[in-house]
Amino acid sequence: MEFSAEHHFDATPEAVSALLLDPDFHAHLALPDLSAPTIVDRAVDGTVTVLTLRYEFVGQLDPIARKLLSGRSLAWVQELRLDEATERGHLTFHAEADPKRLYGDAALALVAGTDGTTRKVAGALHVRAPLIGSTAERRIVPGVVRRLDVEADALRARLEESTDG
Repeated sequence: MEFSAEHHFDATPEAVSALLLDPDFHAHLALPDLSAPTIVDRAVDGTVTVLTLRYEFVGQLDPIARKLLSGRSLAWVQELRLDEATERGHLTFHAEADPKRLYGDAALALVAGTDGTTRKVAGALHVRAPLIGSTAERRIVPGVVRRLDVEADALRARLEESTDG
């Protein structure tokens, strides 16, 4: 199922990307129904930085999700790959236990404007499960978008702190 989100920041694309790629920012980011992330890796190759995080869902699971998980915890690996020269990249994620069953990919762009930067995220989440996959996608996607919104609010607050201090 496709999803998209746009968020505006009163900062340069460089300031937004620096914060998005900062493991410390993510370590202190409280996202709804998620554990604090484990920082798996941060790698830099030229202008491309890759930040890999591991999350565990700690909220109330939908009965469909519980059935899909067969008693296992819901954990996934998220990778943000961003080229700081072009301010474009990808956000990918997949279930740790069964990456071919639950996964997603989104294009990400930080677009400079006269009044700041707009982060544009557009992608799709896939649940590969006979009969219930599309229902699960419809139930999961709003949570993905909500967490992007919460992240954007935290980015705004942190960017404001850095310009005030």
